[in-house]
Amino acid sequence: MSAEKTKKTVPYTVPIGPVHPALKEPVMFTFGMEGEIVRTVDFAPGQTHRGIEWMGMRRNPVQIVHLTDRVCGICGIVHSISFARAVEQIVGIEVPERADYIRTILHELERIQSHLLWAGVAAHELGFDSLFYLAWRVREESMDLIENLTGNRVNYGIIQVGGVRRDISDEQRPLIEKGLAYYEGLLDQMATLFLEDSTIRMRCRDHGFLSEDDARKLCTVGPSARASGLNMDVRQDYPYCAYGDLDVKAILPPAETGGPRGDVYDRIIVRLLEIGQSVGIIRQCLDAMPAGEILWEPKMAKLLAACKKADGEAIGRVEAPRGECMHYVRMAGKEAPESWKIKASTYSNLMSWIPMLQGEQLADIPIIVASIDPCLSCTDRVTVVRDGKPDILTKEDLTRLSREKTRRLMQ
Repeated sequence: MSAEKTKKTVPYTVPIGPVHPALKEPVMFTFGMEGEIVRTVDFAPGQTHRGIEWMGMRRNPVQIVHLTDRVCGICGIVHSISFARAVEQIVGIEVPERADYIRTILHELERIQSHLLWAGVAAHELGFDSLFYLAWRVREESMDLIENLTGNRVNYGIIQVGGVRRDISDEQRPLIEKGLAYYEGLLDQMATLFLEDSTIRMRCRDHGFLSEDDARKLCTVGPSARASGLNMDVRQDYPYCAYGDLDVKAILPPAETGGPRGDVYDRIIVRLLEIGQSVGIIRQCLDAMPAGEILWEPKMAKLLAACKKADGEAIGRVEAPRGECMHYVRMAGKEAPESWKIKASTYSNLMSWIPMLQGEQLADIPIIVASIDPCLSCTDRVTVVRDGKPDILTKEDLTRLSREKTRRLMQ
């Protein structure tokens, strides 16, 4: 939005970012204000581009898995599974059933820790720091479990094309059961603290409203979409890993809480309920875990040879804690992919900020922005600079460049 247009439509503008105490990652907001009320919203990500896709185009698929773990520090296994599934479809790899169950267990443990991290951030944005400390303390149990199963708290390094690198031993199962019991005993307490506190209710109920129609038109995904009433979840609609064998349904705000309304309060409800759902999914996986191998091909040379011969394209889709995440991979009989593109869930959710923020008060901006659980590091792709000045690419520019690239790939 031009400065001239903003000046004509609103009395003054308020810039927030790109670095601000209320933002956990850099993004530049420009709000057109009328008194304390937000009338116009503009934002500009692009501060954390790291060139991961560019690096991946110069490596083989096994090496790229190492990079996918680092696309996001919170949901690394999401990107690893999504990329691995795309490659597995192209090569024709059938992942062992046991490996699919292990992937699912780790996937859901990551969802638990991600939602609890968000809950702490949301409490902090509301000024409820004692609840912030509690949420992050509770999160440590899931982080300890992940470390025990993978060897790492972050960047787990357990996903491999064709399966997983480590098995879950009989000695580790009691630790998982203990962790699940820990969360089952805390869920009611967490729900009471978040949903029955009068201050949180006043700050979140009927604020940051996103209608079901707007959520659909803006292609919103994940808890942000489900809080607005969209019954969509990749685990339910397009099952992958072990989800086809399990009872997984999209979580919507229940009628008992007055939902779905599509406000910040409903987005809290969905994430808290999904923590309980993840506990149940992990229990189902432990009960039904099959025996067998955990890798399609344990010998790395054979795996790389199979990947090098592969020719084709595929999309890996998973339900990340923030919503649908997709990796597109195209291979053409070479060691490195010919194309690799990531569409993180936050990329689909950013535009929902505009209807959420319009008409709200300045003081409510931090919690509304945080309510979609944005991950800007996942989202940032490219910054074009010519002659020392950044270029702004319009929709028409991006369409033209996309078509030109498609033609080159098809030659």
